[in-house]
Parts: sequence; C-alpha cells; structure tokens
Amino acid sequence: MSAKTVTLHTLGCKLNYSETSRLAGSFRNRGFAVKNFGEKSDVFVLNTCSVTENADRECRKIIRSVLRNNPDTYVIVTGCYAQLQPDESAGIQGVDLVLGNREKFKIFDYVESFEKKSYSCVFTSPVEQITDFEFAFSGDEDIRTRGFLKIQDGCSYKCSFCTIPLARGKSRSMSPDEVIEKAKMMIDNGYNEIILTGVNTGDYRYNGKKLIDILYELNKLDIPRIRISSIEPNLLTDDIIELIKDSAKFCRHFHIPLQSGDDKILGLMRRRYKTNLYENLIHKIYDFIPEACIGADVITGFPSETESSFGKTYNFIDSLPLSYLHVFTYSERRNTPAASFDGKVEISVRKQRTETLRALSDRKRTAFYKNNLGRKYEVLFEKPKDSFIEGFTDNYIRVRLYGEPDYISRFSNCIIPVTLEKNESDFIIHGKVEQN
Repeated sequence: MSAKTVTLHTLGCKLNYSETSRLAGSFRNRGFAVKNFGEKSDVFVLNTCSVTENADRECRKIIRSVLRNNPDTYVIVTGCYAQLQPDESAGIQGVDLVLGNREKFKIFDYVESFEKKSYSCVFTSPVEQITDFEFAFSGDEDIRTRGFLKIQDGCSYKCSFCTIPLARGKSRSMSPDEVIEKAKMMIDNGYNEIILTGVNTGDYRYNGKKLIDILYELNKLDIPRIRISSIEPNLLTDDIIELIKDSAKFCRHFHIPLQSGDDKILGLMRRRYKTNLYENLIHKIYDFIPEACIGADVITGFPSETESSFGKTYNFIDSLPLSYLHVFTYSERRNTPAASFDGKVEISVRKQRTETLRALSDRKRTAFYKNNLGRKYEVLFEKPKDSFIEGFTDNYIRVRLYGEPDYISRFSNCIIPVTLEKNESDFIIHGKVEQN
C-alpha cells in the first residue's frame, strides 16, 4: 500500500511559512509523502493569513479551487483566518477540519483516519489561552541557503487596525538557550544565513533578556550571515544599530514599519512613535551605515486620511533615504477599533494611493541599486536555473550571474565576491565574479 500524501500551502508572512515547514515535518515523520501545491493528495493543509480582506478572500478561493480539482482530499484549515473566523472557514463546503492557532501543531491529536465526512470539525481556543511558544523554522530542503528562525510570537501592541493580537495572542518568546540551540542546528544543517523572525521580533523578551542580548550571543556563532526580518521603530535601539554596523555577520538590512507619514494618522492607528522619531532613526542608520538597505511598510487609505494627509506621507517618504516600500491598502477588519472610525476613504482612492506609493517604491529601489553599481559585495547564491543563478548581497540587492549550468552550479549555496556591473532590470543587478 502506497504512503498517504499531503500538500501544504501558506498565505501571509514569513512566520507562517516557518510554521508550515514544521507542519510538513510532522506529516513526514508519520510516513506521509509531501507533494507540491497543485498536485493531488490525500490531505491538504492551508495555513492562513487574515491581515487584510484580500487575505481572507484568497483563503476561500484556494480552498474552493483545491476541492474543485480534488474533491476527495481531506481539507484542514488552520492559522489566523481559522482562528478569527472558524465558522466561516468550516462553512466552505468540503472543509473537514478547522484548527485555531493553539491547535495548529496538534493535527494528529484531532484526526487519525483522514476520511472525509459530511460535516466539519472545529477546534479553536480563546485567544487568551494562546500562551505557549511553538518552535518553527523554514528553509529550502534541497539547497539550504537561507533559513527563517522563529524566535518570537504574538503581539501585545494595540494598533487600531490590526487583528494579529486577536489571532495569535500576547507577545511571547523562545528561551535564549533554545534560540542558540536551534541556530546551531540550522548551521549544522548547512544554512549560510539565519533570518530571525516573529510577529513583533523587536519585542523579544525572556526572563529579563531582550533582543540585543540574543543578538550578542548569535554573533558568536560560526555562521556567515544573520538577518533581522522586521523591527518596530520604537524598538530599534542604538545598540542594535551599532552591533549591525560593527559585526561581520549581521546583514546591513533594516525593515522598519512606518504605516503613515502623518502624525494625526499615526495617532489614530495607535502607533508608538511619531514621524520625528522615525525620521531621526532612518537618518541615524544612514549616517552610521550608508550602504544599508532600509525598507518600510506603509498603509494607504486609513480612515481620515485626506489628500493632505496622503501628501504628507508621500513627501515624508520621498525625503528619507529608504530603499523600498511594502505598501498595503487599508481594509476594515472585524473586531478592530478602526473598522468603526469615521472618515472612510473610497476603495478606488485607497487603491490609487497604493499605486502611487508603489511607483515611489520602484523609484527608490532603482536609485538604491544604481548607487551600488561598481561596488564589490559578497553574494549568497541560491538555486541555479537553466542559464543563471541568483542571490542576495547582505544589504539585500538581488544579483544574477549567467553561464553554462556546470559553471553556475558551483556557486549554489556559496558566498562569492561579486562586482555589481549593471542593471539587469529594475530589481536585478548583473554581477561579475571576482577572481581570487
């Protein structure tokens, strides 16, 4: 009898991807063959996101598509959408099991036979009961280049637009000893870059230890690169910036959420900073580490965002040495304070503002790339394609090398000195290998 098969699919953040990787490992340990998304399988697991209405819509779309192509597959829905809207998830015809975030890693406690029934089973806990820290990491199983290590989960902030505290609970962290143990495990498995991730990574706290204490310990490990995925501006301290400046391991790459360049909107969002703190922080990083890549998250169309407010955001971002943006169109989320705010912005206006900021992001990234032409950087290359291989500099520039398969394959999962020669496209640089 052939082994049962499972496919898994992830929506949302890198944290979700690391958790899906752990779920895949659980199935493998029980004899399941893990297949690629889109292939038919006995079981399908969707690890969901619920940060926007589009994310919710995508969840429903994927579930229906999988069932349409494979009506006999046993469908499990878990993650943030399942936690926040379990009845809605279970209401999709063909869904067999709905697990909240506390139950996510206990699939085999809730089901054994994976035989479809005429009804859905739902297991979710109140968010107040989501208090345990569950380890997860993800990376390419074939070529172990860059791996995401989850060190923090949940969020104790109360941003008025955000569902994450409702879906994942309060902030909690992995113990320092376990962080080091898991990082060493990744090193032993051949990873050359560890990316520290969490819901609010900068809020790492464990028995008096803070993020900087963990970073100092990680800096002692035999690993070429460590990258911090994202960190709130009020939590990015001088000692973290100084460590990244002085360390040969920590990547010169900062992702710092902004959300709005208007103090009034930041106040309505219940963010923990104003634009002057953000501006001073970005310039401090740029002065300390001029070659650093600095990205930001921005939300357009938040309630009460007028043309003047949006203009302030645009001009504020344009004035800063940022390298790229992740732009999100605001959408009302159930059970968040902002959903009932006055001053709603028309959907068409929200989308137009999103496109305007994405064009600004393209311009910023292109300028950042061009400013680095002619410089020599070490590039960590990933999987080779037919005629090229790509990788990233530590300051997050995507570099491509062309060549015959036998030539480029030698660079896979290797860190190689490369001179950045020319723009291959707006977001890819053509590199030239430096000969020793």
